[in-house]
Amino acid sequence: MVHDTYTAFLPALLPVLMEKFSLTNTTAGLLSVFAQAPSLLQPFIGHLADRRNLRYFIILTPAISGTAMSLLSIAPHYAFLAFLLVITGISSAALHSVAPVLAGTLSGNKLGRGMSFWMVGGELGRTIGPLLVVTAIGYLTLEGLPWLMFGGFFASIFLYIQLKDATTQPRSNISQLPWKAALQKMRPILIPVFILIFSRSMMMAALTTFLPTFLTNEGSSLWVAGASLSILEAAGVVGAFLAGSLSDRLGRRKMLVISFSATPVFMLLFLQVKGILQVPLLIFLGFFAISITPVIMAIVQENFPENRALANGIYMAINFILMSAAILMVGKVADLSSLRFTFYMAAILVAAGLPFILLMPKSISNLSNT
Repeated sequence: MVHDTYTAFLPALLPVLMEKFSLTNTTAGLLSVFAQAPSLLQPFIGHLADRRNLRYFIILTPAISGTAMSLLSIAPHYAFLAFLLVITGISSAALHSVAPVLAGTLSGNKLGRGMSFWMVGGELGRTIGPLLVVTAIGYLTLEGLPWLMFGGFFASIFLYIQLKDATTQPRSNISQLPWKAALQKMRPILIPVFILIFSRSMMMAALTTFLPTFLTNEGSSLWVAGASLSILEAAGVVGAFLAGSLSDRLGRRKMLVISFSATPVFMLLFLQVKGILQVPLLIFLGFFAISITPVIMAIVQENFPENRALANGIYMAINFILMSAAILMVGKVADLSSLRFTFYMAAILVAAGLPFILLMPKSISNLSNT
């Protein structure tokens, strides 16, 4: 949660950084890409985590990410912003390659629920982050934000104490497959997962990176724009908590259909209203758009118990790579037209992903109902 609190600073800071460095939507979006690019390391970290205990990757990430993100406010130029975000990205890649697998292992046969708890922590962080940073700017000013890094230090100390006996290696007695054989086995599931992630990536990029910028362009204050992102993420907390657990009982496919059907509807409705009427629609939008992540994570992990960390690392890398591309695409299209137009495009693309849910193996649905 603490790590994701810090990484959530960026969307709320974007309007300030765009003004300070005279950035376009494209160059602003590129900042998120710098943070996402190290995700390419995740399959390699995951493969290593299946064979070595990498608990220190979990322990150190709050301190590293907290320091880098807190220094964004005093960066002297764009290149230093990029450097800090790459450091954050490496830290994030290490955490997301290892920690979800540890959470999945500890959850036993309630994998959906375990992934829900993992996602709830992340979404709580992404809920708190925007509010924390815009409030801190009001009290500490932009130059005072580095004081926030100490929260990351305390979190790392706490994790060191709590995880001193933990291991990231699988507890399963199933023999691990060599990485080439594992990749071959993963292909039938990862291909449809790739398509579904792609279809929702533009929506997630628009909401989680550009929502505060969109709202400030529409006339909202920085604090209101940051609070709107927190409302979206708070609704995602509830959605993520319920969706994973429900998928254990109702099936993964059903939860995918619900999310991919409801998300574009509420996005289109959100774009038709202004002011206070946007709040309930943001709640529904966050609930349905974000809720599906633990379901997809459960699908990936339950099908590859012998190589969970590798499978999770590949999924995370795919997710972050597509998000990086989507962020750039949203920024570029917004520069050529407007952010409002890109939000419409995102809604249409999510709806286009619905038929591809049928490509998910039936065994996944059956497994979740047994």
